[in-house]
Amino acid sequence: MLRESVRSLCEAKILPFAAAVDEEARFPQEALDALVANDLHAVHVPENYGGAGADALATVIVIEEVARVCASSSLIPAVNKLGSLPVILSGSEELKAKYLTPLAKGDAMFSYCLSEPDAGSDAAGMKTRAVRDGDSYVLNGVKRWITNAGVSEYYTVMAVTDPEKRSKGISAFVVEKGDEGVSFGAPEKKLGIKGSPTREVYLDNVRIPADRMIGAEGTGFATAMKTLDHTRITIAAQALGIAQGALDYAKGYVQERKQFGKPIADFQGVQFMLADMAMKIEAARQLTYAAAAKSERTDSDLTFFGAAAKCFASDVAMEVTTDAVQLLGGYGYTRDYPVERMMRDAKITQIYEGTNQVQRIVMARNLP
Repeated sequence: MLRESVRSLCEAKILPFAAAVDEEARFPQEALDALVANDLHAVHVPENYGGAGADALATVIVIEEVARVCASSSLIPAVNKLGSLPVILSGSEELKAKYLTPLAKGDAMFSYCLSEPDAGSDAAGMKTRAVRDGDSYVLNGVKRWITNAGVSEYYTVMAVTDPEKRSKGISAFVVEKGDEGVSFGAPEKKLGIKGSPTREVYLDNVRIPADRMIGAEGTGFATAMKTLDHTRITIAAQALGIAQGALDYAKGYVQERKQFGKPIADFQGVQFMLADMAMKIEAARQLTYAAAAKSERTDSDLTFFGAAAKCFASDVAMEVTTDAVQLLGGYGYTRDYPVERMMRDAKITQIYEGTNQVQRIVMARNLP
């Protein structure tokens, strides 16, 4: 029921704008409005803060279905979870009430600020500082590759509070867009997901109350890593949706396109490609849903499954979208058809929230 209702909403309210959002590299406001109106923009927020209280699997299905028609739009529910999960996992009751309630209402979006110009895969090498000053902390630094930066109202920011302790000297804070000293860089010019703005976030003597710290001082990095265990599964869901959208489109196309007097779907070479695409998508889906169930239960092998689902599903998405372009031939290579957009959008799923090379390191260190 959830899948059917989300799919019909996406096809009616998000799909018609997907090509224009990509072409114009603009924020998918229509998608945000539709998702908020149907309480699908942040389904993971618990009910006691006014949220839908959806479990990890339901959240995955929502993201998958949005990504099937528009990957940029699927970053609304995905990044709302990424940005707010540190608060859910480690924040005080006051912090949760203050920030999750407007998120659930659709009054604000949440972004996640971990990466920096010199700290990507080596996130513990960050340089952004937070210095205690009375009842406040003063933050200085630059965060890079921040999804939905400038649109989101709230930002979970990781910053160094004790430089001697490396990862154990990092703390997490909630910074608001309106805080004095917060500004944003120009939007990045990207290969794909062009409707989701990616910008640098500049923190210039940003003074925030000490009670905006998420959890205890020095626990920020642990919270960040725990967050990724859960949210890598949302990237797997996004990859899965992109792949499914590409297969669905290619499947329809090959039944219509005629060569040598018959639909190209009748040729065995084409059939084998479609069979492989469908098989790999289904394998990715099973792994992603199993990981989502583990996320809900916080199983001990979640770290392995989260990394495996993200890595496998994103590799499948890249392969399936590339094959979809191939199946459309010359048409697949043009912007008149959606599969080239899906191919461009798929690529980022192999890179963000930890490159697939890093996922393999994570898996190797956490073999079940």
